Amino acid sequence: MRQWIKIERIPGVLATAYEKGTRMVIDSYYSHVAEEIVAHLQGDTILDIGTGPGYLPIEIAKRSSNVRIIGVDLSRKLLDMARSNAARAGLSDRLTFQLGNAGRIEFDDSAFDMVISTGMLHAIKDPVKVIQEMYRVLKAGGEAWIFDPARVSAAVDRKKWKASLNLREKFFLRLFQLSGLHKPIKTYTREEAIALIEKTDFKDYRIDARDNEIRIKLKRA
Repeated sequence: MRQWIKIERIPGVLATAYEKGTRMVIDSYYSHVAEEIVAHLQGDTILDIGTGPGYLPIEIAKRSSNVRIIGVDLSRKLLDMARSNAARAGLSDRLTFQLGNAGRIEFDDSAFDMVISTGMLHAIKDPVKVIQEMYRVLKAGGEAWIFDPARVSAAVDRKKWKASLNLREKFFLRLFQLSGLHKPIKTYTREEAIALIEKTDFKDYRIDARDNEIRIKLKRA
């Protein structure tokens, strides 16, 4: 059986390289996801798990003047970038970014109208625990949307991305690849996703698997 190594946090030395890639797909990916979220949002509080440099919360906030979003991530460097990006967009008053573990979300029960996560499920060591935490912090009737592995990497122009990297970024990226920690992304099938969900308290869910991406939408009763 093939073993998949889970890297739950983007290493600090690779954070800038990662940010450059995600910045390239703001218009082609994050803006479209943001529009979909705003169109379905019931309420004004959102938790973004694995927020990275904060581009999805920023795009959501641009489209909804009432929304308040907290983004959590395990990378301090990416969180610093997210705060700077929000400040440049003039959205620091409605966007908060803080260190947080998806398996131990430090918020009260029923605190959010919506929980979102893009491109993180494949990297989680205990996805059942994380999905259950999403359930806990959701208000009744709230939804958790999990898009994974999020078609961010597929939308990146890899030639332009590699050309944008400086020597330090290229060195550490190559070192990471040679270390053996860089493995193919584990893409969950519909059946595997259902098996995870059925171990949690979520009973109402929809799954759309296509184009090497699985989109899971869960609703708390």
